[in-house]
Amino acid sequence: MEKLLKEEKKVEYLELIYDLIFVYVIGRNNTLLHHIGEADDIFPMFAAYVLCTLAVIQIWNFTTYYINMHGRNGIRDHIFLFVNMYLLYYIAQGTRINWESYQFRYHMAWGLILINIGMQYVIELHGHRNEPHLRAQLRHMAVVLFGEALIVFCGIPVYSITGKNLLALPAVIFGIAASMIHRKHVKVILVDFAHLSERVMLYVVFSFGEMIIALSGYFEDTISVNNFYFSVMSFLVAVGLFLCYGMMYDKILDREISTTGLGFMMIHIFLIFALNNITISLEFMHDEDVSLLPKITFLIVSLLMFYASMLSLTLYSKKCIHITGKNTAVICLTAVCFSALMFLLRENMYLNIALTVVYTFGIFLTLVKVGRSVKAAE
Repeated sequence: MEKLLKEEKKVEYLELIYDLIFVYVIGRNNTLLHHIGEADDIFPMFAAYVLCTLAVIQIWNFTTYYINMHGRNGIRDHIFLFVNMYLLYYIAQGTRINWESYQFRYHMAWGLILINIGMQYVIELHGHRNEPHLRAQLRHMAVVLFGEALIVFCGIPVYSITGKNLLALPAVIFGIAASMIHRKHVKVILVDFAHLSERVMLYVVFSFGEMIIALSGYFEDTISVNNFYFSVMSFLVAVGLFLCYGMMYDKILDREISTTGLGFMMIHIFLIFALNNITISLEFMHDEDVSLLPKITFLIVSLLMFYASMLSLTLYSKKCIHITGKNTAVICLTAVCFSALMFLLRENMYLNIALTVVYTFGIFLTLVKVGRSVKAAE
């Protein structure tokens, strides 16, 4: 495989500022579920939450992938980023319970952001006239972005006619599926994985920041044994999850690996989505308006999605790490036992959240053991 001859990129300050607006948007997405206990039909609200969250994470992925492959931290890059930041405010403000009044501006901003990123690929074509493989990759990504933008824009008249947002999910699915299509000439284009993994790590850290902010709700009520217990346990869950990802990033991930990076980015769509779900789940733990069974199910599914994504990241682990069939079987059996106990103990939220802490730190200790084996092998 051929690798682009580039100096290793450094994460620029503007990239971090760009990430901060995504923290704001994700926070707005999470508010869609804050009134879920008051809703007669929670499905439309939850569906809107899922679609909005995936759309925003996907926008971040598209931007980050372009910057990694072709960004030069120049004036043109800055202008395009600032335009996207401005448009993201419309998405954030359109993310609310009565979103119907804002759906036009939401879809317009979403589509324009995709076109904005796609235009950068088109402009980049002019600088690579003698590089057919790279030009093919640039055209491919431009088609993906313009194609998804077209679906998003078509959703505006469809909503006006039907009163339903029927094309948002197809747009997100198209973006994911089309990006993952590896043509023969696309496979030879490799990313700067050190830069890409650092960018993704920083976004994950910002997502944990949103989780920490959400936990502040435990401290707003009158001080009691109940609030104190849940605040401590929820904080420990957040710490355990953070340590797990930190161990994966610091000790297990091979940041010098040669890869196209697309799979790595797609895994993180679901990992970050799972983190957002866990944030909401922790807020639900002491909310008596939310029914027990949906509350427990949401937490279990979110945690398992997070750890499944973490396990998938071992595809990019150091060569000395080998995940055997036995290891996978133990991980799956542990997940099944955890889920079963959570459902059995669903009537006792005190035990449920304690079990979540134990499970989270159990995974962390396992990763610590793997990290030590890596150090010994090196």
